[in-house]
Amino acid sequence: MSKNVAVVGGGAAGFFAAITCKQQCPKASVIILEKSDKVLAKVKVSGGGRCNVTTSVTDISALITNYPRGGKRLRKCFSQFGPSDTVKWFAAGGVRLKTEPDGRMFPVTDSSQTIIDCLMGEVHRLGIIIRKQATVSRIILNENEFELNCGNAGLVRADRVIITAGGSPKTDAYRWLEELGHTIESPVSSLFTFNMPDEDITALMGVVADPVSVRIQGTKLQSGGPLLITHWGMSGPAILKLSAFGARILNGMDYAFRVQVNWLNDLTEEHVRLMVEAHRTAHPEKQVGNGNPTKLPSRLWLFLVAKAGISETSRWSDIQGRPMNRLINVLVNDAYAAKGKTTFKEEFVTCGGVSLEDVNLETMESRVCRGLYFAGEVLDVDGITGGFNFQAAWTTGFIGGRACAASLSE
Repeated sequence: MSKNVAVVGGGAAGFFAAITCKQQCPKASVIILEKSDKVLAKVKVSGGGRCNVTTSVTDISALITNYPRGGKRLRKCFSQFGPSDTVKWFAAGGVRLKTEPDGRMFPVTDSSQTIIDCLMGEVHRLGIIIRKQATVSRIILNENEFELNCGNAGLVRADRVIITAGGSPKTDAYRWLEELGHTIESPVSSLFTFNMPDEDITALMGVVADPVSVRIQGTKLQSGGPLLITHWGMSGPAILKLSAFGARILNGMDYAFRVQVNWLNDLTEEHVRLMVEAHRTAHPEKQVGNGNPTKLPSRLWLFLVAKAGISETSRWSDIQGRPMNRLINVLVNDAYAAKGKTTFKEEFVTCGGVSLEDVNLETMESRVCRGLYFAGEVLDVDGITGGFNFQAAWTTGFIGGRACAASLSE
C-alpha cells in the first residue's frame, strides 16, 4: 500500500529529508509544503550567492565545537552523516565542491544555483510533489493519520510528517508545535552583526582586519578571526562567531554592550610595545602615518593613530611616554559601544526551537508524537558561520528521511 509523507518546509533540510525518504522508500508518496512562493531561499542567498554547502572540518570532536547549541548532542548524528558524506552526495549528483583556505566549501561553479539545480533535479526525478504557499497552521493526529491544515491551500493527509519549517525569532511561530505537546526553547537571533551608531570607525566601511581578537566587556565571550568594518558597525567571522555563542547573553543585555578589540590578534601589550619601539628606533625620522609597524590596513592604521591623539605627520622620534602608551593601548585594548544588531535578512539564524529532549536524535522522531520527525533549524540547534548550519540541515534531514522511510517499510 502506498504511504503518504508530508514534509513541512521547502528549505535545505526539507529537500534533503524528502529526497532521502523517497530514495529509500520509492513507493511512498512524498509532498513538500512550503509556506512562501519560493523554495530553497536560504540556499540561494548563502555565501553571497555562492552557497557555503558545508565545512572541511571532518573530525567530529572538532566539528561539534562549532555549534553553540546542540553540538554535543549531534555527535552521533554526524557519525551517521557528516561533511564527507555531504561532499560524496553532491558529487554523485554531478556537483563538485571546493575548499577555501578558511575551511568553507562551495560548488566549483561559485553559484548557489548549481546546488538548487541538483536538489530540484533529484526531486523531479523521484516524483516528489512541491506545493508552495501552503502554510501549515495546525496538525491533528486522527488515529494513525495526520491532518495538516494548510489554510487556503486546503487539508493534507499523511501517514508520516517531517517538520523542517526552519527557525523564527518569534515564539508564536512555534505555537502549532506546542499544541502537539512539544517544548519550545525561546528563540532569539544567533548570527548577527553589531550596530555602532555613535562610533566614527564606521567611516572605514569595507576595511578588513585579519586576524583580530574580540571580546564583550563584562562577559567571558571572546572570539577571533577576520573583522569587517561596515557602514553600520562591525561584521565578519570574528563578530558573527561572537554573536552566535553570545546569542542569549547579548539578548539579555538588550544588545547594548562594549566590544573590546585587539587589532593585533593574540599579541600581548608587552610584545606590541617591543615591536613598536624597535620600529621607532629603526625609523626615527619617518612620519608615523607612513611608518606602519603592523600589518593593519593603511586606513585603519591612520584611524587608530588619530584615536591615540597622534598626528600622522609626527615623526617616530617624538613618540614616547604618554603618546606611546596611548598608541599601544589602542592597538591591543580598543573599545567600541554597540547598540543593536543587524541580521542577514533571509540568511538569519536563530537559536531556540523544538527542545532536543523531545526528539530521538537516532531517528529524529518526536518522543511526543509518533510518526512525526524533525530536521533543520526548527530544532534547538545552531552553528556559527562557515557551512555548519547547512551541514546540520543535511545531517538531520538525511537521518529523519531515512528513519521515516524505514518506519513506512515496517
